Amino acid sequence: MKKLIVLTLTVMVAVSLNAQNPIIIPGTLSGTEFNLNLQNGTFQFYDGINTTTMGVNGGMLGPTLIMQKGDDVDITVNNNLDETTTIHWHGMHVSAANDGGPHTTIEPGASWNPKFTVLDKAGTYWYHPHLHEKTNEHVSKGIAGFIIVQDEEEATLDLPRTYGVDDFPLVIQTKDFDSQNEIVVPSNSDDVLMVNATIEPSLDVPAQVIRFRLLNGSSMRVFNFGLSDNSSFYMIGSDGGLLSEPLALTRLQMAPGERAEILIDFGGKEGQQLKLMSYAAEFNNGIYGATYPGMGQMMTLDGYNPNAMNGNNFEVITFNIGAPNGNPVTSIPATLVEVTPIPESDSDITRNLTFTPEFMGPDQLNGNFFINGTTFDMDVINYSIPLNNTEIWSITNQSGIAHPFHIHDVQFYVLDRNGNPPPASEQGRKDVILIRPQETVRFITKFEDFANDPVPYMFHCHMLIHEDGGMMLQFEVVDDLIGINEQQSENSNFVIYPNPVSNGKIDIEMLDENTAIKMIEICSLDGKSILSSTFKGWQTISDYDVSRLKKGVYLVKVFTKESYYSQKIIIK
Repeated sequence: MKKLIVLTLTVMVAVSLNAQNPIIIPGTLSGTEFNLNLQNGTFQFYDGINTTTMGVNGGMLGPTLIMQKGDDVDITVNNNLDETTTIHWHGMHVSAANDGGPHTTIEPGASWNPKFTVLDKAGTYWYHPHLHEKTNEHVSKGIAGFIIVQDEEEATLDLPRTYGVDDFPLVIQTKDFDSQNEIVVPSNSDDVLMVNATIEPSLDVPAQVIRFRLLNGSSMRVFNFGLSDNSSFYMIGSDGGLLSEPLALTRLQMAPGERAEILIDFGGKEGQQLKLMSYAAEFNNGIYGATYPGMGQMMTLDGYNPNAMNGNNFEVITFNIGAPNGNPVTSIPATLVEVTPIPESDSDITRNLTFTPEFMGPDQLNGNFFINGTTFDMDVINYSIPLNNTEIWSITNQSGIAHPFHIHDVQFYVLDRNGNPPPASEQGRKDVILIRPQETVRFITKFEDFANDPVPYMFHCHMLIHEDGGMMLQFEVVDDLIGINEQQSENSNFVIYPNPVSNGKIDIEMLDENTAIKMIEICSLDGKSILSSTFKGWQTISDYDVSRLKKGVYLVKVFTKESYYSQKIIIK
């Protein structure tokens, strides 16, 4: 069976597919109350052959959830699987307790009931499991669904928005099947392409402007979308909502986890066919989907070749163009919504992250990958981020393969790639960004609204094999005005005042007259030492100079002969 699939794809690349299967359009759920049942099932990817799957309210994939910005939603997730899982609302700005990361597990037979206010802008988001070491399996076997957020600003625009008529969700995935037509996880032999769980897919569209909500739901593969006649299409939205104006493109690269909304004008093409392609032959080495997934030919990845999609152009879906419907959108709008990037000057701190392989050399792609030299630990909070902090994250990829970086909780604005402005398609609100080998990408974001939850948020590579292998860390958002006051009241060893600090100086006083200060060290919340001073055993230190510190939250460590104590301070 495997050889037959590869041969079929080779024919697809060399000529074109004649077979067509109408794609499935997921059903919808709307309102403020949503019931989702996670369940085992079967699905016929191939006629007459049942494949074991997982789905939501069915055997494969899940319904599209339609939400309104500002609504208070109440979601019940029932786990009818025979194993533990989670559900994460990818791209949505919700509290960590409602985010559905690996700490928020749903046991078999149990239910989870997140409730939150929809704060996101109109856009395309999605939901999927996020259980540590099992994300790839649960997503690959079928648990995934779209979330469409609508708002008043988007409603004023002359855009297609009739679901399943001129507004279509398209989740593009690649999978690997064994000789029994069961899904293989994990696998780098992902040689079967599908759209909305449909192999060799087609879609009947009217001869007018059509909106497509694209989601790369693959475990690993990057796509390079374009139309078969190389005509322009118009990108109107990225991960976190609409752009300021439509962007005419002939190519759009999308990594796992990324979403994009595009308009295609089929006007005047009634009776014709047009195909959405992936022009993978244009990829440079070092991207999963190129001829070589590593930077050079010597870097190999088990199972990656032979695969007719790697380094070749291939069809994604065929559009069969029919007559316009009764109320068509016939033009591309000139403008969309106001997009206001965060100025770089607003940043309170820059955090530096580095991607490295578990081991160097040509076989590194078959190992795991690290962020800042460490791997995921459920019990370690890697960053404590003050509420309302504006931060630049600078991420350098020192491995041989590109990684799509995803952060929970926030949307960000890309500042630059290796010091150069990002392409126009990456200048909207984002939550996933592909970082190529030996490249540094910087983005800016603000951590608002939620803090002091009992569970953290995640940031990780969205290549699911890498994520499951530990290429993921976690952060908490802390409201230090609350945390510091609580800590102050509980600390019986010393006091620091004033706190918050506004005049550049602090006093430190030991409360036990038999205990003396030998050293003071002030650190950033990520552990970097910034100031330190030694003393000859003083009871009180007055007017200690902290004026060189930028505004933010810091950890003051007070060392005595026997021990040391710590407390956070705010520099205003």
